[in-house]
Amino acid sequence: MWPFGKSTADRVKDALNEQPRLKDLGLQVQEKGGNVTVTGMVPNDRYGNLVKVVAEGINGVKSVDTSGLIAQEAPQQAQAAAPQDAGPSASDNSFTSGPASGGTEIPATSSAKPAPAAPSMEAEVKEMEERSKIAKAVHQAIRNNGELKDDPIDVLQSGKSVILRGVVDSDHEQRLAEKLAREVDGVSGVDISGLRVAAGAKELSKEKDTQTGDTVYTVQSGDTLGAIAQKYYGNAAEYKKIAHYNNISNPDLIKVGQQIRIPG
Repeated sequence: MWPFGKSTADRVKDALNEQPRLKDLGLQVQEKGGNVTVTGMVPNDRYGNLVKVVAEGINGVKSVDTSGLIAQEAPQQAQAAAPQDAGPSASDNSFTSGPASGGTEIPATSSAKPAPAAPSMEAEVKEMEERSKIAKAVHQAIRNNGELKDDPIDVLQSGKSVILRGVVDSDHEQRLAEKLAREVDGVSGVDISGLRVAAGAKELSKEKDTQTGDTVYTVQSGDTLGAIAQKYYGNAAEYKKIAHYNNISNPDLIKVGQQIRIPG
């Protein structure tokens, strides 16, 4: 569970996959030192802006490169040419019912209304982009706050609401994060169900592998895998997960100074 053991790239993927227009595109995400690169196929150029604003709401993201996105504009529908003798032209105001000889001429009705057009993809993407900008503004408000700036908090957009995910050091910080989010113009609701409280969260999430984004813990004197699991998961029994992830055959044999990756 974020913030421990889930890389920045994976969290960006999660955020992209929560967007209806992005979730089925199979976009690839890579991250190094906070610099995120997103590649893949998208319907049109507008999607690049949407991908960027969504990714920028993820904690730890410094820049987003979308130059690897390939836009495939929807081909225009070919207009079928009418045969020369197919009947009256589009400019005619009447058509003939029945056989050509003796048919009854029926006047075209000018009151007929075309079926309402479906909302355009362009308009939908633009709306999602604007909403994601609100989530980005919430993320910036949290980063600018002295108490919360070092807390690992992601901000995701859900309709006109935002979702806060991560961990804070205290109930006070949790309430503060929610308050800041609600104060951002355009936010209609704030979901903090994924924002948990864990004392010392800032310190636990500070050490990262710059290549993979994994959380890394350096073993201290007196540590056991059970104690480390208790710190990160709140459950000492999760030590087996840590041992397996780090290829530790004997969980009782860890050394001071050893660096251990914390899996999600």
